[in-house]
Amino acid sequence: MNKYELALVVSAKIEDDARTAAVEKAQEYITRFGGTVTNVEDAGKKRLAYEIQKMKEGFYYFIQFDAESDVPAQLEAKVRIMEPVIRYLCVRQDA
Repeated sequence: MNKYELALVVSAKIEDDARTAAVEKAQEYITRFGGTVTNVEDAGKKRLAYEIQKMKEGFYYFIQFDAESDVPAQLEAKVRIMEPVIRYLCVRQDA
């Protein structure tokens, strides 16, 4: 098992419950593919470095999880098509 971190930038234009549902859906994908979520950090609303889809702000979430090496690719395939997610990045953490 490797340690990974998924960074999500979620649209600031949606309701709080829809934003929470998007993060929970990402966690659900992790567990569905055999991973274990270890920590979820809500970094709050931040200004984006550049405008994305006419948005200047987004909500940042960092999800740490343990999983096999094939899980990040499967996870990214699902997160890529989630409408509220405007950017994502999954990286492997050093041991």
